[in-house]
Amino acid sequence: MQPASSPSSIVFIVDDDPSVRDALAWLLRSRRLLSETYASAADFEAMLDRGLRASQPSCLLLDVRMPEMSGLELFERLATRGLLHQMPVIFLTGHADVPTAVDMVKRGAFDFCEKPFSDNALVDRIEQALQRSQRELAAAGERGQVQARLAELTDRERDVMKLVATGLPNKLIADQLSISVRTVEVHRARVFDKMQVKSAVELANVLRGA
Repeated sequence: MQPASSPSSIVFIVDDDPSVRDALAWLLRSRRLLSETYASAADFEAMLDRGLRASQPSCLLLDVRMPEMSGLELFERLATRGLLHQMPVIFLTGHADVPTAVDMVKRGAFDFCEKPFSDNALVDRIEQALQRSQRELAAAGERGQVQARLAELTDRERDVMKLVATGLPNKLIADQLSISVRTVEVHRARVFDKMQVKSAVELANVLRGA
């Protein structure tokens, strides 16, 4: 295994053929991409069990046919873990496995590359997969921040927030909650401050993405 030495994007390679692993690692080094190689799906899953670097964009080059645990079995386990968005999977297939790989793409894999593959085409797809991983991680981080802000709201502020987000004016919110308009104004201001928004429209957009 070749450990990554920095927090930048990383490509995981899982293939039981050492010549394939070495060739892919060399290709990625030539394109200034970090990689880690694993000889089996079990070895890779053991790394995941120790804790995937949650903030590191990544993708997985996965051989379809391997002894003991196949690439397809590992793919299903990754899907169960909910990792397919954070870590897009590109299957490496022989000609006979292309229909299976196509089916895996329909089920959430990022793509497949048939052996022997074009180096440039493969690297292009890897870079696109890493970009998707980065976007997914950024979106997950934003959702986490929103959830943290929501946790700071009081129950009454949550009540007011839900109605503000629907576009109701303060008077109608006050009527529905049986409180004064002034109280609504105070809670509304606190909600905007805690949620770091400046309008009801912005608040609604933030809540839709939470």
